[in-house]
Amino acid sequence: MLGGTERLLWLLLLSLLLPPPSAWGHGGQARPREGTEEAGSARAWLAFQGLRERLRAAGALSRRYWALFSCRVWPEGCGEDEEASARPPGWSLALLGQQYLDILSTWSCSFWDCCDRGDCKIINNFTGLKADLRVRLHGQHLARELVLTAVRDYLEKPRPDKALALSFHGWSGTGKNFVARMLAENLYQDGLRSDCVKVFISTLHFPHPKNVDLYEEELTDKIRKTQEHCRQTLFILDEAEKLHPGLLEALRPHLERQAPNNHRAESKRTIFLFLSNLGGNIINEVVLNLLKAGQSREEVRMEHLESRLQAEIVASTDSGFGHSRLVKENLIDLFIPFLPLEFRHVRLCARDAFLSQDLLYTEEALDEMARMMVYVPKEEQLFSSQGCKSISQRISYVLPEG
Repeated sequence: MLGGTERLLWLLLLSLLLPPPSAWGHGGQARPREGTEEAGSARAWLAFQGLRERLRAAGALSRRYWALFSCRVWPEGCGEDEEASARPPGWSLALLGQQYLDILSTWSCSFWDCCDRGDCKIINNFTGLKADLRVRLHGQHLARELVLTAVRDYLEKPRPDKALALSFHGWSGTGKNFVARMLAENLYQDGLRSDCVKVFISTLHFPHPKNVDLYEEELTDKIRKTQEHCRQTLFILDEAEKLHPGLLEALRPHLERQAPNNHRAESKRTIFLFLSNLGGNIINEVVLNLLKAGQSREEVRMEHLESRLQAEIVASTDSGFGHSRLVKENLIDLFIPFLPLEFRHVRLCARDAFLSQDLLYTEEALDEMARMMVYVPKEEQLFSSQGCKSISQRISYVLPEG
C-alpha cells in the first residue's frame, strides 16, 4: 500500500509522535503524594513498572500511530481489523501525540490526495466504542449494553428503512453527554468536529419561542444539507425536554420509515440522540427501591424501568416531548435510562480527572473530592445529586499549595 517515500516520512517523524514518559498511563493505580517514605519507595516501584511497560508497549504504540496516520492520509486502503488490532482495549493516544498526528496528517495532505470531506472520515470503530463504554463510563451497565448493541446493529444493516432514534434519560451528570461524545469520537475520525455530526442545545440554538418558525426552517435545512453531504449522520439534541412542540413536529418526517429505494447502491444512515433530564426522578426511585429490597445495582434490568420510564415521560406536564408524535407514534426506538451515581462512581470520575491531567493523587484525595458532592435522599444519601458533573473543576481544592 505504501511506497518508500511514505515509509521514510514515517520513520523520520515517529520520534515526534512518541509521548513523553509523563504521558504514559498509570495503570489505574493510585499515585501517592510526595514527601513521605512510602511515596519514595512507591515512586521507585512505579518507575520500574513504567520502564517495563514502555518497553512492552513501544512496538504496539508505533504500530498504532502508523495505523492511524495511514488511515488518515490513505483512508481507501485502511481496514477496520488492521486499525483495531493495533489498539489494546481502553488504550488511547497521548494528547501531545494526537496533536502531532493532526499536524502531520494535515502537512502530508499538502503532498498527497487525502479525504477532503466528512463523508470519507467515517470510521465506525465498534471495538473502540466498546472499550470506551467499559473503561470510561461508570455506573451505567444498562446504557453500556443498550447503546453499543443498538448503534452497531443499526449501522451494520445493509438497508435500514428509518433513522435510529435513541433517547437518553437521567439526572444531570450521569453520563448522557459523555456517551454522545463517545459515539461521535468512535464513529467519526473528527469526533464532534466532523461535518457529519451536528449538536443542538435547546436553550442555546432555539431560545425564543416567538422565533419557532425560523428555527424549524433552520433545523430542517441543517439536517437536509448534512444528509446530502454525508452517507452517515449523527444529530445530538441536548435538553430535548425543552424543545418547542413545533421543532419536535419538524423532526418527525426524518424519523419516519422510508420506502426502500432499490436503485440506491447504499442506504443513508442517520442517528438521532435526544438527551433529557426527563424521567430522572422515576429512575432514581426504582433503583432506590430495588437497593432497599436487597438487590445489587448490577441486577437492575430494563424490565424494572422501561414501562415506568415511558409512563413518566408521557405523563409529564412540564415538557412537550412526551406528548409529541415522536413518542406517540413510536418513532423513538429506545428509551435508555442513566442510573443515579453513587459515592464509588464519583470517586472513579475523580480518579479519571486526575489521570486526564497527569496529576498525582491519593485515595484520600479521591474520597475528599467525592465528599464535596451533595447526596440524596436526605436519609440514605446514596446518590450524587449532580452525578459527576464539574468533578474535574474540584481538583484544585484537594491539591497541595505551592
